Amino acid sequence: MIQEGRIRMRTNISNGQFDEERALYNLQKADVVECIFAGPADGESVLKESRDVNLYKCSFSLRYPLWHVHGFVMEDSTMDELTRAAIWYAQDGVIRRSVLGGIKAVRECERIALTECKIESQEFGWKSCDITLTDTDIISEYLFFDSRNVRLERVKMQGKYSFQYMKNLEITDSVLDTKDAFWHSENVTVRNSVVKGEYLGWFSQGLTLIDCKISGTQPLCYCKDLKLINCTMEDTDLSFEYSDVEADVRGHVLSIKNPRSGSIVVDSVGEIIREDPVMECTGQVIIRGQEEG
Repeated sequence: MIQEGRIRMRTNISNGQFDEERALYNLQKADVVECIFAGPADGESVLKESRDVNLYKCSFSLRYPLWHVHGFVMEDSTMDELTRAAIWYAQDGVIRRSVLGGIKAVRECERIALTECKIESQEFGWKSCDITLTDTDIISEYLFFDSRNVRLERVKMQGKYSFQYMKNLEITDSVLDTKDAFWHSENVTVRNSVVKGEYLGWFSQGLTLIDCKISGTQPLCYCKDLKLINCTMEDTDLSFEYSDVEADVRGHVLSIKNPRSGSIVVDSVGEIIREDPVMECTGQVIIRGQEEG
């Protein structure tokens, strides 16, 4: 049922079901409430090129529903695994208390804020700018590839090749269970977080970890302008190889190999390896209260 609001001049669409191609194409100044986007016609792009739309308690099971949408709010809604490539080229969106499934859920978007969401989407957030995730759980194999100006706060994340080729990323109070994270990234700061994974941070520039718990083999190699402040490192062997680093690590590190420059202060280290470097390595390893071993 479609009703025209006389005062606010907004369209209200409630309790409808839509499955045709571009069913609500270029919808403007509208509230879409408790609608279902699914059905035998299996149409694509149901809300493409919409402007100033609010989606409340809707469910989606069609491809490409929110392409080129400018100015939208989606609350208490669900996009299932059939909702492939759901939100592309969109701007100025707010998503709250919603479930996002389907591969490539967000791509080449600007100014999108997600709060209290559940996300399971491979290749989430690629080539996007000004994205925030707050109080959100996410599973994504390739998360935020080549994106800019991203902020995560109180996020629980599972993935593999995360945050690669990114610029200007801030992560706070989060848990990251990942692999190969932060490769080739620039200007990344992680605070008060758990960072689990193999080969963390390789080839990064300007990566700073503050009050973090780091674990996994061969972390933080080939880095430039790497900083660790009051961090712990568990099960981290062959750490810091060929990195320019200033690190204050609390506790024990399994092994440190050929740091390129800077200094690494630790409480204890299982092994300091200085062998077969392919470049000059002058980095210092300092045991608190002792000279370098």
